[in-house]
Amino acid sequence: MSAQVKFYKKYEDLRTLILKKREKFDIEAIDKAYELARKSHEFQKRYSGISYVYHPVSVAYILAELGMDTESIVAALLHDVVEDTNVTLNFLSKEFGANIASLVDSITKLGKIPLSTKEERQAENLRKMLIAMARDIRVIVIKLVDRLHNMRTIDCMPPQHRRDKSLETMEIYAPIAHRLGMKTIQEELEDISIRILDPIACEKIEQSLKTTQISKDKIIKGIRDKILDELTRDIPDVRVEGRAKSIWGIYRKVFMLGHQIEEIYDMFAIRIIVDTVKECYNVLGVIHNMFTALTNRFKDYISTPKPNFYQSLHTTVVDANAVPFEVQIRTWDMHYTSEYGVAAHWKYKSGIAESKDSFEERLSWLRRMIENQISSSSAGDLIGDIKTDLASEEIYAFTPRGDLINLPLGATVIDFAYFVDSEMGNKMIGAKIDNRMVPIGTRIKNGQIVEIIKSKDPLKGPSRNWLRVVRTIEARNSISNWLKKEKKQENILEGKKVVEREILRKIKLEKEEVEPFLKRVIKRQKYDSLEKFFELVGYGGIALKNLMPEIEEAYLEFKNSKEPELAHKNLTGVNRKVLKKIVNIDGISNCTASLAKCCSPLPGDSICALITKGFVASVHRQSCVKVPQLDSEDYNRWMNAHWCSDLKTNFSSKLELIVSNRSGILADVTLKFSLMNIPIDSLNTRNIENNLRLITCIILVKNLEHLNTIITAIKKIEGVLTVGRI
Repeated sequence: MSAQVKFYKKYEDLRTLILKKREKFDIEAIDKAYELARKSHEFQKRYSGISYVYHPVSVAYILAELGMDTESIVAALLHDVVEDTNVTLNFLSKEFGANIASLVDSITKLGKIPLSTKEERQAENLRKMLIAMARDIRVIVIKLVDRLHNMRTIDCMPPQHRRDKSLETMEIYAPIAHRLGMKTIQEELEDISIRILDPIACEKIEQSLKTTQISKDKIIKGIRDKILDELTRDIPDVRVEGRAKSIWGIYRKVFMLGHQIEEIYDMFAIRIIVDTVKECYNVLGVIHNMFTALTNRFKDYISTPKPNFYQSLHTTVVDANAVPFEVQIRTWDMHYTSEYGVAAHWKYKSGIAESKDSFEERLSWLRRMIENQISSSSAGDLIGDIKTDLASEEIYAFTPRGDLINLPLGATVIDFAYFVDSEMGNKMIGAKIDNRMVPIGTRIKNGQIVEIIKSKDPLKGPSRNWLRVVRTIEARNSISNWLKKEKKQENILEGKKVVEREILRKIKLEKEEVEPFLKRVIKRQKYDSLEKFFELVGYGGIALKNLMPEIEEAYLEFKNSKEPELAHKNLTGVNRKVLKKIVNIDGISNCTASLAKCCSPLPGDSICALITKGFVASVHRQSCVKVPQLDSEDYNRWMNAHWCSDLKTNFSSKLELIVSNRSGILADVTLKFSLMNIPIDSLNTRNIENNLRLITCIILVKNLEHLNTIITAIKKIEGVLTVGRI
């Protein structure tokens, strides 16, 4: 806990910071809010044991550093009182005003986004977050800072809780910070999270950086001083500073994109800040005269800003010692926007503030995202769409008139057309990229000029096949809505065709059983009629793949309600295996079975099978703890079983390794699996006592002999202490 004390602020620290600020604050309201928070949280403690009130004070302190206004700071001090104490919103409204009460209410309603709960719950929480952001962007700024302080102090939490929160932060909060242009918060959230999610890889990166840090510091200082001497002759107020790349930025390029650390040109960068845009371009010329510029490594984000309004000139150059480094050139206005994002709207509105129209434009992506979710009927699709929208890398393209269009990486010409105008997308019959005809499914590259060719036919509409290639939610929803409105009968026929192809190819039914079964499915899903179900499938209103688990369960219930003996005879391709192909059971035939996950039996193990009332067999190792004793009431339901010969399939097996906590141990283990051509289904690792590490993994093997060979090989790795099957 002592290591985390530095992340907590006292109220005196907050008050001192506020009084030093040039912005005007209502100190009386802030004092009043603190007193209420202190009394309300008086007997509450953080998980670390520290008094709870230090958390809202610390959140308010960070917001003050960002330059947020009085209402934001007061709301931060009070953001947990309604949820965790007896204080009501009516009381807050009377004491602090409707605006602050509304902020606290919105923050409280956001709650959490639990990744382990049902999709419907998660989707609803995501919707709440988006709507709250649209009403008052300060809500999400406060929530981001709240999450930042929780991540800074997360070390005292249980390991699984840390991993869950880190994953949630990487998937939701860091991308939102990026979209809002809050780079400092984004990078800190990413760095803390990835250190928790993959500590071994981060340790490897940090070790690699340490070996060259001293020499690189010397190089950066030399380059910085050289640039500063050259520029101060003409621009006396210039600032030149060095900047190291974030851990997550390096991790992403090394472990996700496959680069070597030595290949990362922007491992460190020089940042140059000047007063005017003209000086930015003058500095660029000076830099290119001083150093050798690398081709295709120049980006002008001043003339074409990023969607989050980030602006800078980026160029990568090489010095006389062949050391590559990136140079970022920007004005002070651009620097404030880069560091603080939407918070700059409050921090600097007395000086460099953007106009209201500009601020509204900054949030246009958010409003588009909300509009695109209104008609979403699938919780799973909604969650995926929002996460994709938040996290996707982006490209830009131009209309023939020069209008800039930002799209996610991988967007097609169809996406471009629908982003410009839904009617343009509906009427599109062709497209040109850089004045050359291209297929409408062509993916757009950065900087291309895209021209859409429209049909004059008033009945022209999109093709159903477009749904397979579009990348954006705008395009997919527009296409689905048009098909829904204009092609009802075709949708019903198409949906019926898809259902018969995708469902009935997995489930063997007699002809007279098809309609009763499908009616059972739509009753479970609460659709109005079979026709409506077909229609939804036909125009893409629901994704059939998301319904397959429910459909398979409905099939089992349907058949069990009629003929239990035949319930599993006709079931194929639904994550179960027919026993006669894998095992033989004494006195039993034509019975469907699954391999028990509790003991994961392999060919070569002595096995037995539990026969359920639905005539399903669960195959266990005879040594499994679930196999009963002879005098057990359930013993008669257990049958002897034997593996078939010449099995060609792979089987899952779970291993547990205890290893030394040395750098590279995880890489050595996974490399050994790779060299032995062993597929890894999952792998988790955590620290345990005595500076050891526990690795659990699920691998695919042929049989028990194969597994024993693998275990023998893994035991030979330096630092592997024990290997056991679980």
